[in-house]
Amino acid sequence: MKDEIKSIYKDIEQYDHKVVKIGGWVKSVRASKDFAFLDFSDGTCFKSAQVILKNTLENYDVVSKLNTGSTVIVEGEVHLTPENKQPFEIVATKVDVFCATDSTYPLQKKRHSVEFLREIAYLRPRTNLFGAVFRIRSVAAMAVHTYFQEHGYVYVNTPLLTTADCEGSDQMFKVTTLDLNNLPKTADGKVDMTKDLFGKTAFITGSGQLHGEAFALAFNKIYTFGPTFRTENSNTKTHANEFWMIEPEIAFCDLDELMDIEEDMLKSVVQYVMSKCPDELEFLDKFVANGLLDKLNALVSSHFTRIDHKDVIDLLKKSGKKWEFEPTYESDIAKEHEKYITEYFNGPVFIKNWPKDIKAYYMKVNSDNRTVAAVDLVVPLAGELMGGSQREDDYDVLLGRCKQLGVDVSSIDWYLNLRKFGSCVHSGFGMGFERLVMYLTGVDNIRDVIPFARTPLNCQY
Repeated sequence: MKDEIKSIYKDIEQYDHKVVKIGGWVKSVRASKDFAFLDFSDGTCFKSAQVILKNTLENYDVVSKLNTGSTVIVEGEVHLTPENKQPFEIVATKVDVFCATDSTYPLQKKRHSVEFLREIAYLRPRTNLFGAVFRIRSVAAMAVHTYFQEHGYVYVNTPLLTTADCEGSDQMFKVTTLDLNNLPKTADGKVDMTKDLFGKTAFITGSGQLHGEAFALAFNKIYTFGPTFRTENSNTKTHANEFWMIEPEIAFCDLDELMDIEEDMLKSVVQYVMSKCPDELEFLDKFVANGLLDKLNALVSSHFTRIDHKDVIDLLKKSGKKWEFEPTYESDIAKEHEKYITEYFNGPVFIKNWPKDIKAYYMKVNSDNRTVAAVDLVVPLAGELMGGSQREDDYDVLLGRCKQLGVDVSSIDWYLNLRKFGSCVHSGFGMGFERLVMYLTGVDNIRDVIPFARTPLNCQY
């Protein structure tokens, strides 16, 4: 059984003068006539190990000339070196070369641009940058599950294939088994969807919320965490066509209680990642986003302000600033507004009670009949991170909202029935997982926190 570099770092005193066998990849080789230093990673942790190669090694001439990316299996003795930059080194007694790369290997011991690395996404996890990002992504996912599991939530796998329209069918990918070159037609010339596998139009989900609500009204507290898909033709740094969503739904929970949960969950996840990924965060703070650690520490200790949308607009109008997008009481707020508000309050801000006409049909209509009990969380340096609402629990009001907004109720009749069959006050929120990873890493493009990004005109691999 092979040893791991992670294990050596974790229990370093126990490995002094111990013989180990480790398989991994060469990051670099510095060689002279008599000895060489091999920087070596096995992928088990962010840190690498230094291997000392002596010219008495049987295949020294071969190993000392290896290119970056070559695969080797190293056997040798661990020597502690507390006086050096690295706390230990491995003096090799044997090195087996499994796969030696040549000059065509795209990664070299230098800094590559993220644009170049996107073109070789299958190799970029081997770089320090993406090694840190994707390790943090993994830990953040565990942090999310840990939080909800420890707080009594049931994890629900909502369907990826659906006929329920949550976000609008114009934003959802259609799914079909029909022959696109020979589509069956009805008498009036339309595509005959009764001939399709499901006998009707189906979509790839844009949200697990509707199905999640059904389970919340049985289990009290649930969460979904999985991939979602939108057809939005956007080429911004924060949009992708395939991404992951975290969507809790909670019964007997109003908007104020929902904000309590959002704040507690976010702080818990950030603290978890900071405790598990100190090396990765230190690297990102130094080379990607200077001040990242200060930002994360500040969030954990911050007071989250709560303010109505109307009062936000008042502040923006009274600011004396000249806005690219003029704030109005009937509209959304722009990135420049989010930035001003988080700076004004010097921390995260919950913006609540939004204009009814710009929000979704399922949000609870407030007593003023002009706003809905919706909330967005905006955070410093990143903008919107979460969006949620108290859900409309009155059958007649929800049906009226659907008709008002042109929602086809035939595909969500079961969702409306939840308001007749044991309804209660309930709320939920959604957080794009990639947005969270961007915030945790300081990486400013969503394409660089997804292993293989799916964006307009980009569906490689």
